[in-house]
Amino acid sequence: ESFEVTVTKEGEICGFKIHGQNVPFEAVVVDKSTGEGIIRSKEKLDCELQKDYTFTIQAYDCGKGPDGANAKKSHKVNDVNEYSPVFKEKSYKATVMEGKRYDNILRVEAVDADCSPQFSQICSYEIVTPDVPFAIDKDGYIKNTEKLSYGKEHQYKLTVTAYDCGKKRAAEDVLVKISIKPTCKPGWQGWSKRIEYEPGTGSLALFPGMHLETCDEPITSVEATVELETNHIGKGCDRDTYSEKSIHRLCGAASGTAELLPPPSSAANWTVGLPTDNGHDSDQVFEFNGTQAVRIPDGVVTVNLKEPFMISVWMRHGPGTKEKETILCNSDKTDMNRHHYTLYVHNCRLVFLFRQDPAQGKTYQPAEFHWKLNQVCDKEWHHYVVNVEFPAVSLYVDGVSYDPFPVTEDYPLHPSKIETQLVVGACWQEYTGNENDNETVPETSAGGELRMAQFFRGNLAGLMIRSGKLENKKVIDCLYTCKEGLDLQMADGVGKGVKVHMNPSQSTLSIEGDDIDRVDKAMQHISYLNSRQFPTPGIRRLKITSTVRCFNEEACVSIPSVEGYVMVLQPEEPKISLSGINHFARSASEFESSEGVSLFPELRIISTITREVEPQGDGDEDPTVQESLVSEEIMHNLDMCEVTVLGEELNQEQESLEIDMTRLQQKGIEMSSSNLGMIITGVDTMANYEEVLHLIRYRNWHTASLFDRKFKLLCSELNGRYVSNDFKVEVNVIHTASPVEHANHIAAQPQFIHPVHHSFVDLSGHNLANPHPFSVVPSTATVVIVVCVSFLVLMIILGVFRIRAAHQRTLRDQDTGKESEMDWDDSALTITVNPMETYEDQHSSEEEEEEEEEESEDGEEDDITSAESESSEEEEGEQEEDQQNVNRQQQLEWDDSTLSY
Repeated sequence: ESFEVTVTKEGEICGFKIHGQNVPFEAVVVDKSTGEGIIRSKEKLDCELQKDYTFTIQAYDCGKGPDGANAKKSHKVNDVNEYSPVFKEKSYKATVMEGKRYDNILRVEAVDADCSPQFSQICSYEIVTPDVPFAIDKDGYIKNTEKLSYGKEHQYKLTVTAYDCGKKRAAEDVLVKISIKPTCKPGWQGWSKRIEYEPGTGSLALFPGMHLETCDEPITSVEATVELETNHIGKGCDRDTYSEKSIHRLCGAASGTAELLPPPSSAANWTVGLPTDNGHDSDQVFEFNGTQAVRIPDGVVTVNLKEPFMISVWMRHGPGTKEKETILCNSDKTDMNRHHYTLYVHNCRLVFLFRQDPAQGKTYQPAEFHWKLNQVCDKEWHHYVVNVEFPAVSLYVDGVSYDPFPVTEDYPLHPSKIETQLVVGACWQEYTGNENDNETVPETSAGGELRMAQFFRGNLAGLMIRSGKLENKKVIDCLYTCKEGLDLQMADGVGKGVKVHMNPSQSTLSIEGDDIDRVDKAMQHISYLNSRQFPTPGIRRLKITSTVRCFNEEACVSIPSVEGYVMVLQPEEPKISLSGINHFARSASEFESSEGVSLFPELRIISTITREVEPQGDGDEDPTVQESLVSEEIMHNLDMCEVTVLGEELNQEQESLEIDMTRLQQKGIEMSSSNLGMIITGVDTMANYEEVLHLIRYRNWHTASLFDRKFKLLCSELNGRYVSNDFKVEVNVIHTASPVEHANHIAAQPQFIHPVHHSFVDLSGHNLANPHPFSVVPSTATVVIVVCVSFLVLMIILGVFRIRAAHQRTLRDQDTGKESEMDWDDSALTITVNPMETYEDQHSSEEEEEEEEEESEDGEEDDITSAESESSEEEEGEQEEDQQNVNRQQQLEWDDSTLSY
């Protein structure tokens, strides 16, 4: 290898010296003037022993003195810094756990192609990115300068460069990515706290992205329990809010059912005084505060106690007191205090007392049945069914059966003719002589004596007594089952390898398995379902509790519980619309017939919901574009329609509202009526309600003084939650004349007298099926008409002469400008002619046809028609016009004002 030494001062190079230990090379001068030299080996080199050598060369000039003692020497000459550092990798990556300090996260490394130690070695590294919590040392090791947080930054991107010992920077910097991993916390991940449920959308997956993080712990099995909390909705969960009787009918238990706590109404008003939630969104609940009770009127309950029967009730009750609290009591109305059957609560026990009839003999019989239940005192809603098939009595609480213990026996009751009193919320203990079956009974009478005892404190709803055997437990399940709950779709092998358990109310679901992936898959398929068309909106809270088992029980991780909620959105409220013919007339004979008159012959019931539709395109471009409303027709049930009489109440002696009960019973719909109208109840489709309402007919068998009758129809759904418009109907009575009627009757009611050529038309636009125009006029009336017409003809003739005379005088006085002396005739002329001209203009074509028909009848017309014929023979147009006007007036009415002339 050759090299060149630059000499700064004049002189020649006389030699080179190599500095280094055991360097097998020597430097020889080739040209003293230029300082050129060569390096050559002094011995044979072995590459296997040593691949490279490092040494330093120094040059000397030809100094003065012997042997060049005063020679000058150069600086030690190094290699030229020809190359820049280059990183071995294009980029570097690393992952660290949050919250820890690392001495060495990763190492970056660069190399330099120069030969000398000065230029080929990397002396330092530098992080170019500012303000990052990392540092790098001279060997390329990167560490964090503070604890890292995943919440603050998920990943850092650093730019790093390198310098060799000659201070030369790397040609290209390198990118370093450091990811922050959150601290591993065992638990469920990938779930949302709030889950919105749109009514009518079916099942909604609650945790579609959920998985269990175990932090690599040696877990052998997992058990997860999902709880849906709905205690604040209705009576423990969302159910149809129809009346309890309607729900029994839907569940196949309608026959022989008596509802003891119905919603207050005109037909069942004994619950009016009880406090209630008054909510249409949830079931109607009655509150008993320990001072209130209601007596059930006689005849409401017709159960034969010798036959099997069933008592069902919803109850919410707290710990209470040590006293007995009566739910239902049937006791002697007078004299004695014997309890025939009673359902009461005592010390968190539900007790049913049932004393046998004396006809059963004088032997001991089971009489008192006890059930010790936590549900009685937990302040939560529960459904109770007492099924009596004597001597056996069974109890179902929330669909689960319980056997009584203990059961005490007693003698049958002594024979007695005393009537019994049925009370809800207390027990009737003493006769007071002041009965009122339709009011809430206070605790004490005016005299201070107790009338009631053993008052109930809590909430009751849906108290029913039903006769007959309990044929199928599915009836109880139907009465109790919620319309909302959890569900697990078992398709696609979801349930394979895991155990699934769900409680009867579908509010709790448990999954257990030893394969975490399968447990995750099952959890992802848990869904919420609300099958109501119009569910109760609001929050349903969710809670997941988990238990895991590990190989090492002591070191097993704990899984924190998960809490969230389902938000059931407000359903689109339906608008129920009633439409049809609201004003029509029928003949009196139809009202008096056995069929009567149909009140709603063309009734139409529809229900619509209104949705908001967002405009197409970008709404930001045009701020005037607004959301449009679209009305959509939907189908749903109705559970009540009420027909109310407007005006005076129905007089049962001469009028009634009737309906075909056979057709009604075929549809399972019930009807109750009073002087105020008719109420139809039962859950059915709108189409079936239309058909039933078409059957309602109004009869009146004394229509002589009846002119019209008005009614109002109102329909509702879900026990009054959604109510229709008020559809009002007015029916007019058309009276027809009869030959047997007295003339004074006709004179008293002139509005019912019509000319021969007019037919009766109802207000709905349809002709009557059998119109009966007048064919015979009573003789007395004929005489009166003839006299009046004769007098009228005389007056007309006088009027014609006066008109002609006035016309002639007017012609004579035109030249002289004098006022006519007959000015008063002008006013008479105006009164006589002008109103009739208006009537003639409106009916001219009709009258011409009628006159032709009258002339063809060969003299059979009455005197009015004869007068028409006489007036039509007048030759002068003015006289003819006046005569026709008078004839029209005759057809309309008799004008007494003409008598003044």
